[in-house]
Amino acid sequence: MNCSNPTCSLTQAISVIGGKWKPLIIYSLNRSSKRFGQLDATILGISRKVLTSQLNELLRDKLISREAFAETPPRVEYSLTSKGKELIPIFGSIAEWGTYLVEEYKDELVK
Repeated sequence: MNCSNPTCSLTQAISVIGGKWKPLIIYSLNRSSKRFGQLDATILGISRKVLTSQLNELLRDKLISREAFAETPPRVEYSLTSKGKELIPIFGSIAEWGTYLVEEYKDELVK
């Protein structure tokens, strides 16, 4: 498979879901909708600026949706779209593979 072409399906998929944070955001929204602060607290190590940027990219790519409630104080929740939910089994398989790697290389992993 030659994926140097920008129209390659693998290249396109990685450009949408790739990176350090997008898979974690998507997986965090698997069970329920979450507010910005909940995502910030759940995903350790992400800055608020990066979280905002990643959420905007996921919104643009229609993997998540944003619902603003007319309340005081304002409340906004993020949730997976049907397109985003399609990724959960894929990320589950990747997590299983990660578990295998941790077990296989546990003596070599940096603590």
